[in-house]
Amino acid sequence: MINIVVFASGSGSNAENIIRYFNYGPSASVDNPIRVAAVFCNRSDAPVIERSRRLEVPVEIFNKSDLESGRVAQMAASYGAQALILAGFLMKIPASLIEAYPQAIINIHPALLPKYGGKGMYGHHVHEAVVAAGEKESGITIHLADNLYDHGRILFQARCEVLPCDTPLDVAAKIHILEMENFPEVIDGYLSKLLG
Repeated sequence: MINIVVFASGSGSNAENIIRYFNYGPSASVDNPIRVAAVFCNRSDAPVIERSRRLEVPVEIFNKSDLESGRVAQMAASYGAQALILAGFLMKIPASLIEAYPQAIINIHPALLPKYGGKGMYGHHVHEAVVAAGEKESGITIHLADNLYDHGRILFQARCEVLPCDTPLDVAAKIHILEMENFPEVIDGYLSKLLG
């Protein structure tokens, strides 16, 4: 069994998609040992909490000091976590956690890195910047996390067209489709090779 912990800060659509894929979907079989063991969240009011509980996945709430002190790493270890998935998680991952999970922390970013990455570049901020710059395309980047925001080895990118008439909301909708279609499968393929 490969246990993963999903980290999320917001609505949790990506987290729910990952849980459904590994714990309930066609991949939830004896042939695929990957399971979401828990969801970790740094906001007690985040919708991801209710989404996860509805799917019978335990939720742990933590704060910045828990993350920096190593308590979160201990919590992840208590669930037997072998990899961490960042699904709309907005806090910087400390070096201690990166060292505890070398090459096993996967993040998704709603743009084609290295463009539109870095501190403060998340969600609607990214889509607004893409539209303001007149970009003709955007997309998603799934990458390994390191000690810098939106940095680390790229595992996968998918693109979508940005039309001149597109608003940031239009771009967000296109990005959401790419996330739902690709994130669980990329996690599956990478972790199966790394830990299988």
